[in-house]
Amino acid sequence: MDAPVTPPARQVRAVFDAESIIVYQAYGQEIADAALAAGTFVAPFSMNRMTWIKPSFLWMMYRCGWASKPGQERVLAIRMSRTGFEDALAESCLSHFDPTLYPDRETWRRALADCPVRVQWDPERTLSGQPLPYRSLQVGLSGSAVTRYATKWVRSIEDITDTLERRRHGLDRLPDERPYPLPVTVAERISATV
Repeated sequence: MDAPVTPPARQVRAVFDAESIIVYQAYGQEIADAALAAGTFVAPFSMNRMTWIKPSFLWMMYRCGWASKPGQERVLAIRMSRTGFEDALAESCLSHFDPTLYPDRETWRRALADCPVRVQWDPERTLSGQPLPYRSLQVGLSGSAVTRYATKWVRSIEDITDTLERRRHGLDRLPDERPYPLPVTVAERISATV
């Protein structure tokens, strides 16, 4: 039997089709109910705060404690346009200094201050929440990027909270995430492994 293949260190893995990609977010009841009713994010969701989207289901489960953390009791699967996802990444800055992308920390700090999108690579997680030796992408949207997310990029929102317990215990399948084909310039900008 062949040994399992470890994904590259920094690879975007997601559920996607030709037009859209699924990202996950967890919220309290009020924000989730309003978003589901409107089909996008509306008040009490704040357009003035950074909001983090995650293409990895298991990273989202780790982050929200399988919908057990206060203010994160509802997990939403947001179908957003691939164009919007790629546009966001194209105007992003890494949330940490990377000397292969920036000549010095001051240049990176200026870029970070000017970008409405931040990206960070965190250890991917197992079903039980243990870190894996490769990374998962998180994307932080702020300013104009939050507005475009809510008004242009979101295609639909589904509450998947009721499916979590069965998935957590192996009774239902996990989402079928596969490598996302980033444009080369975007992959370079976010320091993805190509």
